[in-house]
Amino acid sequence: FFSASKSMQTVNAMRLFLLVALLCGTVFPFRTPSCQSFVLASSSGNAGGGSALSTSTTSTSLHSSTSPISPNPLLSKIKLSKTIEVFSTVKEMEASGLKVTSLCVGEPDFPPPKAVLDATIAAVNNKDTRYTAVTGTKDLREAVADDLRSRKGLDYDATEVLCSNGAKQSVYQGVLAFCGEGDEVIIPAPYWPSYPEMVALTGAKPVIVPTTIEDGFLLEPEKLEEYITERTKLMIFCNPSNPTGAVHSAERQADIASVLRRHPQVVVLSDEIYERLVYNPSNPHVSFASMEGMYNRTLTVNGFSKAYAMTGMRLGYMAAPAPLLKPCVTIQSQLTSCAGSLSQAAGVAAIRDVEEAEMEANVVNMRGKRDYVISRLEKIEGLKFFVPDGAFYVLPDFSGWLGGDDTEFCLKLLKEKKLALVPGSSFGADGTVRISYATSMEELKVAMDKLEEFCEEKRER
Repeated sequence: FFSASKSMQTVNAMRLFLLVALLCGTVFPFRTPSCQSFVLASSSGNAGGGSALSTSTTSTSLHSSTSPISPNPLLSKIKLSKTIEVFSTVKEMEASGLKVTSLCVGEPDFPPPKAVLDATIAAVNNKDTRYTAVTGTKDLREAVADDLRSRKGLDYDATEVLCSNGAKQSVYQGVLAFCGEGDEVIIPAPYWPSYPEMVALTGAKPVIVPTTIEDGFLLEPEKLEEYITERTKLMIFCNPSNPTGAVHSAERQADIASVLRRHPQVVVLSDEIYERLVYNPSNPHVSFASMEGMYNRTLTVNGFSKAYAMTGMRLGYMAAPAPLLKPCVTIQSQLTSCAGSLSQAAGVAAIRDVEEAEMEANVVNMRGKRDYVISRLEKIEGLKFFVPDGAFYVLPDFSGWLGGDDTEFCLKLLKEKKLALVPGSSFGADGTVRISYATSMEELKVAMDKLEEFCEEKRER
């Protein structure tokens, strides 16, 4: 169900590029390791969003076959994020005057809390615009440590917290710090598309462990055991999950930990960016580092984008025992140095000053949107889906439409109904489509009307 054909991926990529050419006219020639093709380009500096369609491959191009200049061969292993590709396509379509309904990006539609905005303004007025320590300000690191201690039962010192420019940076630094050529990294599928690409950038091999919709997309301990080898160095564990919204219970995590205790060489990178968006009181989020024997081998990653809607502020963090954190600090010191000082001031306010009632109101809001989307999906005959307990995504199985080609499904949906969704194959889940309900209820109603209409028109009878 989750296996992906490389040749089909190439064909699907070509389809996406050609659709962009037809709808937006924003392509430029780019040479990939396997073929000469078109890749979506941002029309930077062109407010109208239009640019000439060019098929020229002259020797003046950086990527021309006659140029002595070439990119790092490692990039031949890396794919563009389909989420970003689709989002970019939508923006180009909108710039050309088309009205597009988009449920493709995971970004809350509500603003950051007032306390966060006030703290940012105060930091500007106080001229807090200088470099901070690479690991972050003392105030922010202490706030993170206190928060993890009080809400998650994890006892980290402020010196065991590394603040970065978004949780995405934290994840990549964790992978880079512990993986290299010849190593293997366990990634349960469906997965966030950046995980395997980050692993590939280190020269390590992503090892994809399938899960099933019948088991709620939860990682099965027995299956995990099958995929671990002596070369396994890291397991990336996203809980709650993007793209499924699955939340692993404490009991299931304890079973996973029991497997890992038999393999002491495996570090766990626990991506908990959605941990404040959980909807089932009987299945609360529990941090993986709290499992027996896991604290000293777990990198806990979190951030401020999802729960606090601080997406553009780019602030995340990693918490881990000093021996695990130190190599990540070293990497960051040579990549970006510190996170933005204004964002760090906002992060302190997010943890210290935002009332719990405001956070709970956001959860109630998201739960209502999830319930609405589920109620609409239930009306689509023959559709199989899992009701998520967390995050703000649902991953229905549309394999009964258009021969199970999820990319074709999304392309036709975008072209015919101007509705943007992300193909599940980019998440390692062929035949599925990811729906993000992190938008307004008005937009959701329009989107679900379009989706229901499209499914009825394309139903295989």
